[in-house]
Amino acid sequence: MKQILALVCVLFALLYGAHGDNFDKDRLVAWCIVPFDAKQREPAERAEMLVRLGLKRVAYDWRAKHVKDFEEEILQYKKHGLEFFAFWSVHEDAFRLFQKHKIHPQVWHTLSTPDAATQEARVEAAAMALLPLVERTRQLGCALGLYNHGGWGGEPANLVAVCKHLKAHHNAGHVGIVYNLHHAHGHIADFEKSLKLMQPHLLCLNLNGMNDGAKPKILPLGQGQHELALLNTIRQSGYRGAIGILDHRSAIDTEVALRENIDGLKKILKQLGAMETLKSYRK
Repeated sequence: MKQILALVCVLFALLYGAHGDNFDKDRLVAWCIVPFDAKQREPAERAEMLVRLGLKRVAYDWRAKHVKDFEEEILQYKKHGLEFFAFWSVHEDAFRLFQKHKIHPQVWHTLSTPDAATQEARVEAAAMALLPLVERTRQLGCALGLYNHGGWGGEPANLVAVCKHLKAHHNAGHVGIVYNLHHAHGHIADFEKSLKLMQPHLLCLNLNGMNDGAKPKILPLGQGQHELALLNTIRQSGYRGAIGILDHRSAIDTEVALRENIDGLKKILKQLGAMETLKSYRK
């Protein structure tokens, strides 16, 4: 009996990793919470809000007015025990601060749609356009996540093709994919196939409530037609990377939006029988 229990423990550790399930609340990544916050919080207020919610990881999006607060955001996350998990787009001030404070967030960057006649030429052109950022993130020790945002560059097959090209021809093992369900309504029907294709390269998967036709595009988890099936697919796939939840509704207090998603995620996890994972939501 002891041998069987030991084997079960080993299998569980291999399946979920040393830090538990990737759907545990303290492993979730808060996304689209800076410019979309109806309360327009300052860095300290944002950090305090995340602590209240029991979230510990943040993907930081910004606008020009937030540049002056880049360093304060880093300092507040450190003060409150939050992980600066990812940074949206490119800014040298931020990159300089990453080096100063010795942090290595993922850098998320939209994969564009290149003007080329063939698929092979489009893949090569998209990869070539990314090379300066590939090298910059390599120097920083940061993973580079190609972010789906619609068009050719939002298609799973194209994201994978560019990743493979960069890895094969430019030794870019730090390049991967950040996939957002709110930009993936066209792949609800073939999500299992798309996920399997992307999974070897997937750095983060951001969740969203999902209805046919993106009506509405942004929807809290648990309020749509498809997310129960989509989350079941994710959990059955063996994907153990980062999971994000988002605000992305500028008329809503970010704390309210995140709490709605947390509550919806709890509901779905209960439906999926993930009772061990649900224990992390009692904190």
